[in-house]
Amino acid sequence: MINKVVADASEATQGIPSGCVLMLGGFGLCGIPENCISALLKMGVNELTCISNNAGVDDFGIGLLLKTRQVKKMISSYVGENAEFERQLLSGELEVELIPQGTLAERVRAGGAGIPAFFTPAGVGTEVAKGKETRVFNGKTYLMEHWLKADYSLVKAWKGDTAGNLIYKGTARNFNPMMATAGNITIAEVEELVPAGELDPNIIHTPGIFVHRIFQGKNYEKRIEQRTVSNSLV
Repeated sequence: MINKVVADASEATQGIPSGCVLMLGGFGLCGIPENCISALLKMGVNELTCISNNAGVDDFGIGLLLKTRQVKKMISSYVGENAEFERQLLSGELEVELIPQGTLAERVRAGGAGIPAFFTPAGVGTEVAKGKETRVFNGKTYLMEHWLKADYSLVKAWKGDTAGNLIYKGTARNFNPMMATAGNITIAEVEELVPAGELDPNIIHTPGIFVHRIFQGKNYEKRIEQRTVSNSLV
């Protein structure tokens, strides 16, 4: 069985060029490839097109790459927590494609499954529909949406093995699994790395065939995007 382990994020991201298309897994700040993002910051690659559910926050996640102007275009669903993203968007410094969240998920899934296009009712009659083909099925109008694929997919899992098999935990399972299938090269960082054969095949979420490089990450912050507390009733 092929051993896909590399030493660290620096080695895993080696060769990622400026101007490429990246998918970055995670949901909010949960399950994001923190170590890979840090490596990209140090590398200084720029003109990146980033496909991600969200744009991080100002000082964490993809927000760090936005702050250093390494991102040329964002393809996202939810971007409301990043003031720097908003500033760059309104000033025309950043290209942005906003996509309904379910459509984004399905476009990524389609890219991994080799399905070039599909029809969805989401966005019909809105700005999302501009320039897109529509078709009526059973009396209802649908938009045609195209697949999304990337040069590199950067994902983060809870546990993985040396052959690249991955298991995610909780919310991190929202976008990471589908993005792992839609990159020409998929790089996985994991909290725990175990020998091949140690994971139960019945609970593997991403088979190792989709993963090209894997490493055990470190120093995960696991921030909470929004914290809401209330006074206890006495």
